[in-house]
Amino acid sequence: MQKLKNYLCDRWVEGEGVQTVLLNPANGEAVAQASSAGIDYAAAFAHARETGGAKLRAMTFAERGRLLKAMSAAIHEHREELIEIGMLNAGNTRGDAKFDIDGAVGTLAAYAYVGKTMGETRNWLDGEAIDMGQSSRMQGRHLRVPRRGVAILINAYNFPAWGMMEKAACALLAGMPVISKPGTITAMLAHRIVEILVERGIMPAGSFGFVCGSAGDMLDHVEFQDCIAFTGSASTGKLIRSHPRVLEKGVRVNVEADSLNCAILGPDVEPDTETFDLFVRDVTTDLTQKAGQKCTAIRRVIVPEAMVEPLRERLVTELGRVKLGVPGAEGVRMGPLAGPAQLADAREKLKSLLAVARPLIGDPDRVEAIGDPEGKGAFMAPLVLLAPSAEAAPAVHEVEVFGPVATVVPYDGSAARAAAISAMGEGGLVASFYSDDRDFAAELIETMAPNQGRLVWGSKRSAASAPTPGTVFPQFIHGGPGRAGCGEELGGERGLEFFSQRVAVQGFGPMLDRLFTTREG
Repeated sequence: MQKLKNYLCDRWVEGEGVQTVLLNPANGEAVAQASSAGIDYAAAFAHARETGGAKLRAMTFAERGRLLKAMSAAIHEHREELIEIGMLNAGNTRGDAKFDIDGAVGTLAAYAYVGKTMGETRNWLDGEAIDMGQSSRMQGRHLRVPRRGVAILINAYNFPAWGMMEKAACALLAGMPVISKPGTITAMLAHRIVEILVERGIMPAGSFGFVCGSAGDMLDHVEFQDCIAFTGSASTGKLIRSHPRVLEKGVRVNVEADSLNCAILGPDVEPDTETFDLFVRDVTTDLTQKAGQKCTAIRRVIVPEAMVEPLRERLVTELGRVKLGVPGAEGVRMGPLAGPAQLADAREKLKSLLAVARPLIGDPDRVEAIGDPEGKGAFMAPLVLLAPSAEAAPAVHEVEVFGPVATVVPYDGSAARAAAISAMGEGGLVASFYSDDRDFAAELIETMAPNQGRLVWGSKRSAASAPTPGTVFPQFIHGGPGRAGCGEELGGERGLEFFSQRVAVQGFGPMLDRLFTTREG
């Protein structure tokens, strides 16, 4: 069995003591083990801050961009190997594994381009010069500079490649060294990616650290210049934010938590139209892709009362085409949850939903998975529930089953009512709506925007080329208010802001202009 090591202070370190066993969730067999016990976090953080930070800050944005480009190319070159690891340890189908790995490759490439456009300079100006009097003799400029700490990147188990690299790309381009902590149960993929980067000698000394076991007392060693970027459950995010050392030092924390995302069908959409087809496709995809284990997955399906039955009929057909089973088995398009603990958690939370909503499609007590005759895999069949109304099913707006479960909530067809039901989730990463009525769309956007990190409008004009709403693009922000964590990642150049300090520099205008606009490096 493979022992996964940690990479700190530019060397591989094997954790001490009892190891966490990583499983193949399709059959329950052990595939690797990991431990972080005995790690000297104080030394690791000091090395990252002093060595890694200094080397990254000495590079221009364009040079850091070239670093990201090399990282992207190295991962892409090992794509087939990494897909196999994703199938083995994360229970991904080949398509789901590609989705994760290609997301990592694409995000690094996108930020490589951002670095190229920022140029051969270390200066990052935020806005124009501002006169402080009646002349330009005294002016002020806002400048963004790299924080002199380490970026601690704590990622979820569902996207071990993409999740790690979307944070690392922003931090490294901003000039901060990183220590990445993946979800341990699927850490084989993240571990191999770091191995590839180390083998290639791509990373400057001290710029990239990796911990594949438990975080342990990691947060006891943070300083005020450090940043923590976390993706995962709201409860863990709360623990990080309230950690005594984090509070004492005023450490920056960004949280991207799971949310009860919704998809809304407009009252103008009829069956057998392109817009309805798009709606059905997106709901089906989010139920089955990654076995529903996406923070952006559709959890609430808000439809006009008259469309519940047409939707049920179409979903029965579409979900019937998705075969559940062991990744790699013939015809399989949906794999297991990430492990037995995740399956147990999903089943427990499902009880809360079943207390207020009835099954519309699927049987919560029946699971048939291809290639799993003994029932050892962490399989959960797609399940669509129906709530009698939004108010009669409060758990639908409060409890997330992190798996292939969504609940249909009927509404009266008005934009105001749809927005109100959406708001009952108290903040989401993404909401999608499907309509060819511009007035309906305009009202929804205006009323829903404060509660969402991202809004996706599906219509017949976009049906042929629209990605699913759960797809996160590096050019756009990812995060959301309230339950979604109140965080914000990515968004092109905006993604660097969390890892930078904005400072107002005031002085003699011509000197400031000369310093910041002509000086390179």
